[in-house]
Amino acid sequence: MEGINEKEEAQKGSSPAELGKWAEIQDTLKKRVITVDDFPWRLASPSESEPQQQQLKYVGGVDVSFSKEEPSMACGSLVVLDLLHDLRLVYQEYTCLSLDIPYVPGFLAFREVLMVDGNGLLHPRGFGLASHLGVIANIPTIGVGKNLHHVDGLTQSGVRKLLEAEENKAKGIITLRGNSGFIWGVAMRSEQGSLKPVFVSVGHRVSLETAIEIVNMTCKFRVPEPIRQADIRSREHLRKLKMK
Repeated sequence: MEGINEKEEAQKGSSPAELGKWAEIQDTLKKRVITVDDFPWRLASPSESEPQQQQLKYVGGVDVSFSKEEPSMACGSLVVLDLLHDLRLVYQEYTCLSLDIPYVPGFLAFREVLMVDGNGLLHPRGFGLASHLGVIANIPTIGVGKNLHHVDGLTQSGVRKLLEAEENKAKGIITLRGNSGFIWGVAMRSEQGSLKPVFVSVGHRVSLETAIEIVNMTCKFRVPEPIRQADIRSREHLRKLKMK
């Protein structure tokens, strides 16, 4: 799969009028996105004796799982992990419902920061789910996508070439700079040489540098732990519902 082509996918679902309305909402809300650090906490540092009450303590993860048997049935999951105590689970919540609006890529719309399974600025209109949620709730958010939207000359095959390039093979982070020169985010891989990165971008009220650092702090596998746990638990909750 070459990546997400939004126009082709959109034709399978909602009407052009609906898509136009959604795009208009995104373009309006996008003006409120803050792309610099705007929060009262600090990241924990071994070299600092910063009081714990001022350190980032919790990282939330949000994910939505869909039933394979009933594609309209979805389960949204929120988990909160304690960053200062080995990513211990401290909260989880689920909401299951039947959707009457089809999924269309690009419209998936605390001393804490919320990590969202979806893109932030790395989006055809610069306003993915992570940014949308952050602006609406006015909370710091980070976008962590598994798929790459085609934007500003960035393509799946182009990013793969960057990952395979000799000078980048040992790098865990590859900057995603578009044809315009704008940095949309980064491709991050947990293992040297891996060709399956996640795509990290600014959501809202968090700079790209801070987003990268927080994702690094919460990665045990390819996908950062808050999102991985949200995904695992939402799928398990759906499975239990089917058995009832």
